[in-house]
Amino acid sequence: MALNPGFLSAFPWEGMGSLKYVYLAPFVAMPLLKQDDADGWCYHMCIIMALRYVHAAVWNFLARYHAVSSKHKIQDKPIEFKQVDREEHWDDYIILQAWVATLVHRVLPGFSNFAAFRWADLAWLTIWHAGPTEFVYYWFHRLLHVHSIYAKYHSHHHKSFVTEPISGSCHPFLEHLGYTANFAIPLLGTWMCTGGSTAMFYIYLLGFDLLNCIGHCNFEVVPRRLFQLMPWLKYLIYTSSYHSLHHSRVHTNFCLFMPLYDYMYGTVDRNSDTLFEEASTGREVKAPDMVFMAHGTEILSVFHLAFMSRSFSSRPYLKRWTTWLLYPFALLSFVLVPYFCKPFTTIRCKLRGLTTETWCMPRYAIHYFLKREHKAINGLLAEAIRKADQDGVKVIGLGALNKAENLNCGGELFVHQMPKLKIRVVHGNTLTAACILNEIDASTKEVFLTGATSKLGRAIALYLARKNIDVLMLTSARHRFDAIAEECDPEHRVHLKHVTSMAQGKQCKTWIVGKWVTKSDQKLAPAGTHFHQFVVPPIQSSRTDCTYGTLASMRLPDDYKGMHCCEMTMERRHVHACHAGALVHTLEGWTHDEVGAIAVDQIDVVWEAAKRNGFQPGGESAACSVLCR
Repeated sequence: MALNPGFLSAFPWEGMGSLKYVYLAPFVAMPLLKQDDADGWCYHMCIIMALRYVHAAVWNFLARYHAVSSKHKIQDKPIEFKQVDREEHWDDYIILQAWVATLVHRVLPGFSNFAAFRWADLAWLTIWHAGPTEFVYYWFHRLLHVHSIYAKYHSHHHKSFVTEPISGSCHPFLEHLGYTANFAIPLLGTWMCTGGSTAMFYIYLLGFDLLNCIGHCNFEVVPRRLFQLMPWLKYLIYTSSYHSLHHSRVHTNFCLFMPLYDYMYGTVDRNSDTLFEEASTGREVKAPDMVFMAHGTEILSVFHLAFMSRSFSSRPYLKRWTTWLLYPFALLSFVLVPYFCKPFTTIRCKLRGLTTETWCMPRYAIHYFLKREHKAINGLLAEAIRKADQDGVKVIGLGALNKAENLNCGGELFVHQMPKLKIRVVHGNTLTAACILNEIDASTKEVFLTGATSKLGRAIALYLARKNIDVLMLTSARHRFDAIAEECDPEHRVHLKHVTSMAQGKQCKTWIVGKWVTKSDQKLAPAGTHFHQFVVPPIQSSRTDCTYGTLASMRLPDDYKGMHCCEMTMERRHVHACHAGALVHTLEGWTHDEVGAIAVDQIDVVWEAAKRNGFQPGGESAACSVLCR
């Protein structure tokens, strides 16, 4: 909201959440029930609204997809969840304008029986827009910057110092009413001059959205060559950088789309031409200090990428019935992306002078379980590591299945294949182990461990044995148990116990799940059992008389800037422990690789380093009496 919200700041449907879309139901129902008028008004309104949503989605993709926007970025400052939430209902204007246009269509005599298309409409739309609408907007906008009015209304829009394409439509209700009345002038004026056409609504409304997104997208899209060929155009059409200056300077560059009125009334920012030259020419994008390699999980997870959906990605990943409507598009992505894409940047953040990026592998979880895909996946990972090394990246973290033992031995493969790497390869599992151990109450005497011979299972077992806690290690491979037991100090080896069936955990109330357990397996645990877990995907809760932990995570330090999307199922500003592990590795300036088996002696070292750097345990571990020092 604005600094001091004024009269009629809130939309009538504010507070309804997604139920506000019931206001669109009549537009859908009329054509379906064959009750639409001769103009097919409701049908065309539906098409226009759908196109406006698609148009906004395309611009969100362009602005947030780093390969497109990073070189010509205007403001390099990050955005946060606060801005995403404030602009959550950016589409209110679509609903409002559809209803206002419909009321005018119903009430105004003669505002009907439109031709399909008239060439003359293009000229009249331009004349009415360039004259009355641009002039009125300029002075209305300047009025909105009068301090008392600004605090009540327009300050809401200017809270977005770094804008996104949809920022241009985020205003209080009363302000939007003023805009809607002004923007109706070209449509009504054209209708009075020519009788109007159905096409004029498509052309003007979609053309308006296009120019609005250009002004707020925060990367320069207008080619410099255009103004070199036609210098006079700078008076008739603004640029992305031109309007960006209005958000950074506030009291300059007031025009809607035509700088002519700023030139006429002396409000052009003197840096407009310089900033345009810099942004349109492009800049060298500095390589990050740390990169975290992620990958897709399930098919619908593609829409949880920040550039695919700003709203969906700003919340922990959770499938809703609406997301299933996108399944055909997600399936298309699943089929095509692995063959045409390389790892791409999903988000760029800053921490204490360091720049971090998350790169996503063009693969889904299922690909990692197909042995025939392993060579291709390792090839993409190796290529990404080489590129990062050449660019001067200091640390590259391997997330989720990118470090699977059967894929590349926890990253060891790359270190052995490329011994001259300057970049440090980090699987981050040391901090993951520390987070899991941090969840276990210090009074615990016995745990039941599945996935006991995995990298994490081995480290957890050895650490707990040192704390004189009995570990029931579930594995059918006696030789693997014996190998781990051999690593344990003789005086603590007695605490490692080999078990071969789930039933042998029925007396233990602390289960650490590193391998999938079925609902029937869970029934073997006694009432009151707590299931800690590091299995991916996590097990589902099936016992009401037991409690279930979440995947190991860490809350980011308060000075970590630019986090505006959730890392899959993690809460806001939480990341998987292995991601935090790579960040800690970078902050500490450690020069060793963290690959292969987890160094048990380093668990406490990494845990203390994480806490020292402002990371806090996420989920249940935040309130536990802990084993880690």
